Amino acid sequence: MGEKTDSGTLVNEARQLIGLIAAIEPYWATPGISYFNDMVKALESDDYSTALEKVYLVNKTFRSQTQYIEPENNGHEVEDEEKNSLKAESNERFAPVVEVLLVDNGRAEEIEGFKQEMLDQRRSTDKFNYNFVVVPSVEDALVALVINPTIQTCVLTPRFEINTKRKLSSALHGYIQRQTAGRFSSRKPMGLLIDLESTIARLRPEVAVYLVAGVALESLAREMTGRFQRIFSRNDGMDLHLSIINEILSRYETPFFTALQHYARRPAGVFHAMPISRAGSVQNSPWARDLVDFYGINLLLAETSATSGGLDSLLDPHGSIREAHELASRAFGSHLTYFVTNGTSTANKIVHQSILAPGDIVLVDRNCHKSHHYSLVLAGAHVKYLEAYPLQEHSMYGAVPLSEIKSTLLHLRREGMLHKVKMITLTNCTFDGIIYDPRRVMEECLAIKPDLVFLWDEAWFAFAGFHPIYRKRTGMSAARTLESSMGTAEYRRRYKQQVQRLPEPGTKDNPANDDAWLNTRLIPDPEKTRLRIYSTQSTHKTLTSLRQGSMIHVYDQDYVIRNSNSFREAYMTHTSTSPNYQILASLDIGRRQAELEGYALVQRQVDLALSVSKAIARHKLLRKYFSILDSRDLIPQEYRVSGNANPVRDGLASWDDAWETDEFVVDPSRLTLDISRTGVDGDTFKHTYLMDGHAIQVNKTSRTSVLLMTNIGTNRSAVSYLIEVLIKIATDLEHRRRLDGRSAEDLKASAALKVPLPNFSYFARAFDGGAQSGDMRRAYYLTYRDPATTFHLSDGIRERIAAGQEVVSAAFVTPYPPGFPVLVPGQVITTEILDYMDMLDTREIHGYHRDYGYQVFTSEAVAELEATDRRK
Repeated sequence: MGEKTDSGTLVNEARQLIGLIAAIEPYWATPGISYFNDMVKALESDDYSTALEKVYLVNKTFRSQTQYIEPENNGHEVEDEEKNSLKAESNERFAPVVEVLLVDNGRAEEIEGFKQEMLDQRRSTDKFNYNFVVVPSVEDALVALVINPTIQTCVLTPRFEINTKRKLSSALHGYIQRQTAGRFSSRKPMGLLIDLESTIARLRPEVAVYLVAGVALESLAREMTGRFQRIFSRNDGMDLHLSIINEILSRYETPFFTALQHYARRPAGVFHAMPISRAGSVQNSPWARDLVDFYGINLLLAETSATSGGLDSLLDPHGSIREAHELASRAFGSHLTYFVTNGTSTANKIVHQSILAPGDIVLVDRNCHKSHHYSLVLAGAHVKYLEAYPLQEHSMYGAVPLSEIKSTLLHLRREGMLHKVKMITLTNCTFDGIIYDPRRVMEECLAIKPDLVFLWDEAWFAFAGFHPIYRKRTGMSAARTLESSMGTAEYRRRYKQQVQRLPEPGTKDNPANDDAWLNTRLIPDPEKTRLRIYSTQSTHKTLTSLRQGSMIHVYDQDYVIRNSNSFREAYMTHTSTSPNYQILASLDIGRRQAELEGYALVQRQVDLALSVSKAIARHKLLRKYFSILDSRDLIPQEYRVSGNANPVRDGLASWDDAWETDEFVVDPSRLTLDISRTGVDGDTFKHTYLMDGHAIQVNKTSRTSVLLMTNIGTNRSAVSYLIEVLIKIATDLEHRRRLDGRSAEDLKASAALKVPLPNFSYFARAFDGGAQSGDMRRAYYLTYRDPATTFHLSDGIRERIAAGQEVVSAAFVTPYPPGFPVLVPGQVITTEILDYMDMLDTREIHGYHRDYGYQVFTSEAVAELEATDRRK
């Protein structure tokens, strides 16, 4: 009886799931709705074996995780010689199958004829195959693009409806309505086509859009130049087929990786540097041969310092590397993109040095990565630090509120220092997954200083440009949207109203007027504003690349006339003349993958993260000791207009709404696991319980939390293993708790020792750069004078502070992770900072000597520097 009950329960669950699938299956071409219906009929007839066979066939033959795998003939009759050719090639290559969205509400027989005509064009030599998803309306088209990531191309016809006749879920319907709001009001087919094309471009910019029309092609071509990839008549099946194949091939192209492969396959004699090239020094060595055995011969065949023969120079690219840069620029939506082979730390140094001169003021999130702080020492810029909101309960910082940024700019304007402000640097997203609204930040800052340069450190956010909801929170997408909106008449009307409403800027003697500027949602002057935006991304962190593979994306309207030379020199300064070709090749591949399957991979990583959250929330023992922090925990209410604690969980419409309105949002693929109820601190939990105990790798911890990150390489097996490990840990904790009689709340109390988060103190007068900014370069190089510095342990510094002395740090002190300095050269040390450092349980602290303590300036060195300034 029990087995029958279990069997019946499973069948009922299967039928519920099939009901959900039935709503979306029409938006997929393969295996097709008829195949799906056959499977449903088998299930309803209790023919479970046939139903299971069909499900198994779908998983094995048709669908992989992100795309379809072509069946032997894909339901399309081929000639015998072609069959043999297909079978011969199947063992040598993997032929992906993409899907083409056809928007057409014509007669069924016409559509079937067109589809068959197109499919007949396919040949076994094609590197890609495709199948058609046919939808009759705008709403159906958008649904298909949202839920079917294998769609790579869209073919529009003038025959379509606006509204779907299918029943959509409330979340999906709400999201689609948001995409169509204010659009599709035109009664003319041409206007509707333009609206649909622009909506598709905003939602899935990687999807190529073609127009197939019956008449007046010349007129359409004149009026829609630049809107469509190409315009065809219904009789141009061959040209349309070739266009689809070639456009996808253009994204598949990897110029440098291909050139490196060709180089590795050619015979060559090496009379150059690098004995290891082509495995020359290790192939026949009894002492080094295991390097070949471990890494494989291809790695060493491709190891070279040559820049010719199809290869290229990273420092002066004119061939395959330049082409790879151009493809990456297209993929990430930039004006220009550059590859970096030694990490985003170097990318940040390049951008800072290219923009900033000694004495320029730069606004910097105090909690940004240490590479920025070192960059500013090199550039000689004066640093004005911005404070992020603190999360004291969780011993971490959030992000910098827009009010903090605006008030700082307005203060500098009142002080007559705004002209010296050159740049602002912010981390998007933060280590803990807090994401800015870059468009709003840039709009409001440019309204105060229209030539401000932005550097968005997106080291952990490279994947975001390939998902329709994430994308709008990236620097490059926000720049493009801002430029587009500023060119409209509606924008100019809004700006004119703002000018009439806002008072004159405040002054040093009368700052009150700045309150209106601070409390108004500002937009910049479209005539004066220059968009100068840079993003640095660690491709290797969140997309496919070998370690240290990074990119710099440039969206700078003044790049050619103001920054191209200085950028080139900065790039030369920090880039090796012997860059790693394997890293460059992996960046080329990573870009290709992101363009062709990035959307599917990003959505999968979000889904897997949600599955972890749900598993913890639903498991009685897990939720007793663990919880996942949501927006309520990580973002104060004042920065969340939507008020939604977990918008992604509530569906697309809620997710999109929150990310459209909230000042800050949380990356749903990052999970901050609260472990406070375990009674174990974060560092111990990471090393002892996770890494040493179960080989689970995590990056960042706080005293009461562990950061779990999903990425495009995460799979269901890894998620299952994580849940299994957490259950084992919780079971062990429960056993120990019963032995010592303590509750989970008692354990939480025992671990509740808070690490007070200190604000940045201030720069000592000797290193003041004006308006409370600091000259870190001056402090950094003062340490070169002997004996300008000494070392003190915490107790010694406390004694000096108690005696009324000002103790000034001579070095960067950086706990790692998360990797931002608590002290910088020239900063005054306070007891609050010492309290924080004394309570840290981080094992790795850069700039702090465990035996000698902190490096600080001697009072004599600081006094001598101040006396020199007075004499000047």
